[in-house]
Amino acid sequence: MRVVLGEDLVLLREGLIRLLTAYDFEVVEAVDNGPSLLRALVTHRPDVAVVDVRMPPTFTDEGLRAAIEARRQLPGLPVLVLSQYVEQLYARELMSDRNGGVGYLLKDRVSQVGQFVEAIRRVAGGGTAMDPEVISQLLATKPEPLGRLTPREREVLGLMAEGRSNVAIASRLFISENAVGKHTNNIFSKLGLPPSEDDNRRVRAVIAYLDA
Repeated sequence: MRVVLGEDLVLLREGLIRLLTAYDFEVVEAVDNGPSLLRALVTHRPDVAVVDVRMPPTFTDEGLRAAIEARRQLPGLPVLVLSQYVEQLYARELMSDRNGGVGYLLKDRVSQVGQFVEAIRRVAGGGTAMDPEVISQLLATKPEPLGRLTPREREVLGLMAEGRSNVAIASRLFISENAVGKHTNNIFSKLGLPPSEDDNRRVRAVIAYLDA
């Protein structure tokens, strides 16, 4: 699987290259600034991009902007964004384009190697990988009509937004898959969203709703 990496911190960039290589990813190019990232993405058309939000020259949102522009030129380009902090505006902006796999993880998650690698593969496959802390803050800032959800339904919604299947949610919450299905239907009903068995579609519908 071919990866373009955008990260300006040398130690983290080199560490990510070694980690990805160890898990059979091919890092076709690693860059340290926004303009170079856009060029690399358009040139290599990788299977997935792993991108820091804040990069030179201004250290604001160059990485995200480069990824969004690359997705405009290459519709469906899978992008996994890394950030030091939960930046809700960036998370929502990334998710607003629901064509192709997307993810938003805090950099701390990189140390959880198995989950990090799983997230990259999920995004490359067209899925969604949202950091639990990002989801928590997104939910916290939208009290209505989320306030109509039960505590269990909010748990299920958060796990759905991470990109987890009904089977994975059932395992995490120690409930049956049928129970998860009922909670899912209740969530969509209360949020005014049509139920769907398509995990990616339902996650994107939830994120789109949170961005409304």
